Amino acid sequence: MYDRGKRMSDPLIRTRGLRVRYGRTEVLRGVDLEVRAGEVFALLGPNGAGKTTTAEVLEGFRRRSAGEVTVLGTDPEHGDEAWRGRIGVVLQDWRDHPRWRVRRLVAHLAEFHARPRDPDELLDALGLTGQADQPIGTLSGGQRRRLDVALGILGRPDLLFLDEPTTGFDPEARREFHGLVERLAREQGMTVVLTTHDLAEAERLADRIAVLVGGRVAVQGTQEELAAHAAASSRVRWIEDGVPRSARTSDPSGLAWELHRRLGGPVPGLEIRRPSLEETYLGLVAGAGHAHDTVESARNTVERSAA
Repeated sequence: MYDRGKRMSDPLIRTRGLRVRYGRTEVLRGVDLEVRAGEVFALLGPNGAGKTTTAEVLEGFRRRSAGEVTVLGTDPEHGDEAWRGRIGVVLQDWRDHPRWRVRRLVAHLAEFHARPRDPDELLDALGLTGQADQPIGTLSGGQRRRLDVALGILGRPDLLFLDEPTTGFDPEARREFHGLVERLAREQGMTVVLTTHDLAEAERLADRIAVLVGGRVAVQGTQEELAAHAAASSRVRWIEDGVPRSARTSDPSGLAWELHRRLGGPVPGLEIRRPSLEETYLGLVAGAGHAHDTVESARNTVERSAA
């Protein structure tokens, strides 16, 4: 079993004062992030908050306007082929020729890696052996996403980026994919950076989360730390003198202890419902407005001008 506790103490990604401008629009306004080796780290935020731009800078696909960035000990703007070989990227929507057969594509791309995984072993590990000879265009959504991950981890990366990985999935395919990500992180020690709008997905997978709002990090930390920052309250229910009672509090453990002392023992019917990630997230972005929605339009304008 992989020792995640040891690796997670080591920072693998750091940004300080990261800024990106598209024309006159500043879409990242001083982003500070730290991702530890071996963890699943989720980037959340409304449309246009800067999640994709942040990921592109970390991947080395987009140049920053200011700030410091270190990924795997290297500035992504100066990453060489060896550095890129340590990174896997699974895009939200990757178009390829549907007539390629699964194993043939994996074996072909393996030739471009210094120490690739064995194509047959990889397909078996991802549950794609039965589809090895099928054209890619015939795969289901879940099978296609597993193939995307196979290509992303083919070169044995230390760091894997997943961009909206389960968009359009049915519940069964989503559950299977979540299990795959958990195995990669918990059994193989791979660091995963996940950008998603699916709060339930982030709640299940992420060790820590950063919420981007308007090009800045509103908060980052564990789900418990985010809830404390947002002052999201827990619901505590119990029975006292035969009467059901309830209360909301930001310190449910303290209230439970107070009830234990007051009632002189175990609290009848004690139930603590902590805030969900969705409740915490909505509390963090409430009142932020939609000014950050200009990010994508600014990016598109600049890229059209450069085309």
